[in-house]
Amino acid sequence: MPLLWQADLLSVARSCLYYEPRPAREAKIAIKHRLDEWYTQRPCLGTRKLVTLLAQEGIIVGRHTIRRYRAEMGLFTLYCAPNLSKPSGPDHKIYPNLLSGLCIDRPNHVWGVDITYIRLRGGFLYLVAFLDWFSRHVVAWELSDTLEMPFVLSCIDTALGHAVPEIVNSDQGSHFTSERFTSRFLAAGARISMDGRGRYVDNIFTERLWRSVKQEEVYLADYETPHEARQGLASYLKFYNEVRPHQSLGNLTPALVHAEPHRLIRK
Repeated sequence: MPLLWQADLLSVARSCLYYEPRPAREAKIAIKHRLDEWYTQRPCLGTRKLVTLLAQEGIIVGRHTIRRYRAEMGLFTLYCAPNLSKPSGPDHKIYPNLLSGLCIDRPNHVWGVDITYIRLRGGFLYLVAFLDWFSRHVVAWELSDTLEMPFVLSCIDTALGHAVPEIVNSDQGSHFTSERFTSRFLAAGARISMDGRGRYVDNIFTERLWRSVKQEEVYLADYETPHEARQGLASYLKFYNEVRPHQSLGNLTPALVHAEPHRLIRK
């Protein structure tokens, strides 16, 4: 007899069938937080190594569980060599990488986009951001408590309200290969570029942004609520754009270089 029928016969609320005990949920969140920390430090680590590293910390968890948790978090191993696997589906077209050998020499020449996991004490959120690869300026960002598409589309609208990039570059994740994503940029006159699937070097500027966000803000702030996270990230990203000097920009700020690119002298 199906489980739902049994619940109805016994007058048991169907929601109870899917209840996750609090200690189990807290343990799951703690493991996800640790996976996020490892990913921020070493995004090339695969599940085999993570099983060993976590076991050394007293966290016993299998490869399949790690793989499932990371998928729920939107984290996938980044490879130092090409990964030739491809996503499938008629609504997920893969575009060529337009950045090979390209000299990025002006604001809005190339934007990168990515999604990362933001931990809370009792849960997590997802952060999407568009980063200008010339100035390192965070053009737009958005938070969500799910990986559903609307928060990405909202971030696109905010970003395109500021400017239209010549090229927008992403990985081959389902959000960015979606026609709902690519059509908005194509309609605005931008070209689409996509990394080799899972290649760390192809998205290194955005990965550096995530590392700064987490090590300088998220891990130290230890947000308790989504409201705290939104306020903290808004404050940090304003600091990142307008105050924090960047060595790669000759110790200028992204906002200054974005507005006055002639100020930047690169060797």
